[in-house]
Amino acid sequence: MKVPTAILTLIIGILITLASLWVSQNNDLLLPIAAASEAAEIDRLFASMMAIATGLFLIVQGALLYSLFAFRRKSDDQTDAEPVHGNVPLEIVWTAIPAMLVLWLGIYSFDVYQSIDSVGTMGSHNMAHQHGDMERVADADAATMVTDQGQMPSGALSQAVATETVEPLQVNVDGLQYAWLFTYPDTGIISGELHLPANRPVTLNISARDVIHAFWVPEFRLKQDAVPGQVTHLNFQPTKEGVYPVICAELCGAYHGAMKTRSIVHSGAEYQAWVDSQLVANTSRETVAQSVTKSPLEHHAAAMGMPHHLPDSHQSDLAQAAHSPSAS
Repeated sequence: MKVPTAILTLIIGILITLASLWVSQNNDLLLPIAAASEAAEIDRLFASMMAIATGLFLIVQGALLYSLFAFRRKSDDQTDAEPVHGNVPLEIVWTAIPAMLVLWLGIYSFDVYQSIDSVGTMGSHNMAHQHGDMERVADADAATMVTDQGQMPSGALSQAVATETVEPLQVNVDGLQYAWLFTYPDTGIISGELHLPANRPVTLNISARDVIHAFWVPEFRLKQDAVPGQVTHLNFQPTKEGVYPVICAELCGAYHGAMKTRSIVHSGAEYQAWVDSQLVANTSRETVAQSVTKSPLEHHAAAMGMPHHLPDSHQSDLAQAAHSPSAS
């Protein structure tokens, strides 16, 4: 019994659709873990693209395989094949459908871009709109705050929660051949690795000192160019603690492949411990540097409780005091 062409086409279409949806929802092996809040929307866009790509692949390859067997030349047929001038309706269909798919993907991509880039800088977004956890109570006791008359009214508590926001952590990122430098303006810390607290908004101010680089952390699903003479921005919120590679995604020279470092996402307590350790190390280095650069007269003045920087007229007096019997 021959199956009608319309029914056969419908069955094939359903099978291709199911296969495309399955591939789009089971592509975890193709992507690294998602470690930032922005990654979810990027992954949904990627899943949509995988569904469309899988469907087109199956249709095209299926048509090729069908043609290979259905229209192959028979062994006893030495004649030329029947000439084909073209099929206008078919050409319209296979031009219109890809055009509509590309248009839809473009609109969807722009919508995703806008949702994570509401202020016009790559990767930045309106935290209050995108993430409800941006608005939180700084102190855990806020949930049980009471007034003199009793427990705080729920409306007042909701207003307190809505007005309490987390300030983004500012980090200045410098790209140079062939390394990344990360400066924390609020503490003055300079590091070769990017240390971040989990579940706190982060703003990266990215620039380059020589040629164009590109800051990329695959687990964050975000990438931004580092351009000499220009500051670009990347706003995101890391959500999973761990160690993730920071890669330069722009060919920047002979050792471009080695321009890598790490982004370490800590818990809040671990991040604060790292900051404290860096501040202690910086203080120790400054103390050693000051000790090394002091002249013998300055050391002697410090031991005598005298000002470190004396007028020139007093230098001879200090030198004389340093060699006097009482000083020794």
